[in-house]
Amino acid sequence: MEFVIISGLSGAGKSKAASFMEDMDYFCVDNLPAPLIPKFAELGMAGSGEYNRVALVTDVRAGTNFNGLFQALEALETMKCPYRILFMDAASEVIIKRYKETRRSHPLSEEADSLEGAIELERKMLAPLRERADKIIDTTNLSTAKLKGVLRQMFGRAGTCEGRMEVRVTSFGFKHGVPMEADLIFDARFLPNPFYVTELRPLTGLDAGVRDYVFSSGQGEEFMTRLWELVGWLLPRYEEEGKTSLVISIGCTGGHHRSVAIAHALGEKIKAQGWPVTESHRDLGRN
Repeated sequence: MEFVIISGLSGAGKSKAASFMEDMDYFCVDNLPAPLIPKFAELGMAGSGEYNRVALVTDVRAGTNFNGLFQALEALETMKCPYRILFMDAASEVIIKRYKETRRSHPLSEEADSLEGAIELERKMLAPLRERADKIIDTTNLSTAKLKGVLRQMFGRAGTCEGRMEVRVTSFGFKHGVPMEADLIFDARFLPNPFYVTELRPLTGLDAGVRDYVFSSGQGEEFMTRLWELVGWLLPRYEEEGKTSLVISIGCTGGHHRSVAIAHALGEKIKAQGWPVTESHRDLGRN
């Protein structure tokens, strides 16, 4: 069972973090009273798997005394329920700006003379919890997209592709139109065309004869090398920006030979680097 407790400063992004965790198949509960945390853990540990991944949000809305939360954490340890604490932080001036933009009131506004005072009071109250945190995310200069990427890296299932950006590599024929869903499009029409070789014409880029023809000229190999240099450099940067899926399309004239061979080879390279990859060839069934 994976048990994550999300806490931190109001306005630092706890709700966004919980939303992204929910997208990663965590069962999320906002503002659960501390005494109920061990009960929820018991439910998850005794269940049939529906609560294997849980993320709970707790903050000053649950009360100004965190002794109850620390007691709940001790109970989890006694139950041998592993947990992690994710603490969301941000610079005070950034939190002030966010509150002004949303026109919401701070949960401690009645206990301080100003918004800045309320934030500093909350920061002092949460200091003991911050010290116990396993992960701290400072969202001061973090976009929503980058926050999603950071959370995927932190809480994706170990040893799997879960949480990683999904890559779809497709081939197409320009004469049938450019795919609208493509993020990146590369043109392979400069390569020698197997269409003009009688014995290769009825085959596709998935056949060894066509692949050998495409890459034997030297241009195909160099194109693949340069293409991978670019794509291999781009993939982690798209993921850091929080992109969850990327569509790379390779085109040739009809979408039967060159684009198919290049797309297949590119997909294999990307897969070898651990990215989840799907491969499709849009126009193989078209004349």
